Amino acid sequence: MHTSTRLAFLRFATLVIIAGCGGGGESASTTPTTPTAPTTPVAPATPVGPVGPLVVGQTYTDENGWLEYVPGNAPLVIIAPHGGSLAPSALPDRVCAGCVTVNDANTQELAREIISAFERRTGTKAHLVVNRLSRRKFDANRDMGEATGGTIALQKPWAWLHAAVDSAKDITTKRHGRGLVIDLHGHAHAVARLELGYLLSESELRQSDATLTASSTMLRSSIAKLSTDSRSTTDRGVPMLRGPFSLGTLLASAGFPSVPSAQDPAPKVGEEYFNGGFNTQRHGSVQGGALDAIQIECNFAGVRDAPNSRAAFATALANALAIYFERHYGWKSSP
Repeated sequence: MHTSTRLAFLRFATLVIIAGCGGGGESASTTPTTPTAPTTPVAPATPVGPVGPLVVGQTYTDENGWLEYVPGNAPLVIIAPHGGSLAPSALPDRVCAGCVTVNDANTQELAREIISAFERRTGTKAHLVVNRLSRRKFDANRDMGEATGGTIALQKPWAWLHAAVDSAKDITTKRHGRGLVIDLHGHAHAVARLELGYLLSESELRQSDATLTASSTMLRSSIAKLSTDSRSTTDRGVPMLRGPFSLGTLLASAGFPSVPSAQDPAPKVGEEYFNGGFNTQRHGSVQGGALDAIQIECNFAGVRDAPNSRAAFATALANALAIYFERHYGWKSSP
């Protein structure tokens, strides 16, 4: 691993990070709230991760084969934290207050389909980080304590996973300067739509554009940097959430209803919504990083339920991202 990546991991691993609550799984039914007492992960003395030089398209795993990283050459990182199925008997089930153990069905398969669709659309390969373990054993979207449920044997894999994401971010920063992390999840909420999480609550999203602008709310979002330096000056600020070239609007225009978007600016009172979790907080630009992050919570029917649904959504997302990257980051695909 690059020295800069190891330093970045050590720096981030000691941060007190809001645990968040995104990625609720098929049975999730509660709207997340911001925790008031986050925990500080205790990382292993020597962080471990994929060892370089890393080859684009080659699969790297941790020593147990529980976690996977496939390096890319595009300014896009996809994380699939809740779609694993491995359940080694040597690992106890997680037991902790508020632990969610239900998987986000078919999200690992969806992530791989997105990687393929993005490559077909742009001629480049996005980075992919996958948790192959069942969420009963390991939650790859929580701080170390909740992620492992106190199982010591999972502390090293937790460190490996985030070192892999940090490697992807480091490669992206050196090659492109800027980029985007997508944390991919599935939900079972009553409203069948994509929920895009920017670390902003549903009540914040229901505020007017003028109020959000006056309160500098976007600087507390997971795309804080992009909201100030989008290549398109007219899209900076709140338009990045629900303007004509926001990711939600681009997806909704392609036939996949999304919130927030121009078509659906905010969840209505009483509607469930996941606003982003640990990965979005840790790997986005809210803390000054070069990469932004968006959590995408996918509804099941028509998005995750069958191979043809996953292929259609992956194609739509790849097309939307191609527009998004060119307009906001100034990165244009090769085809």
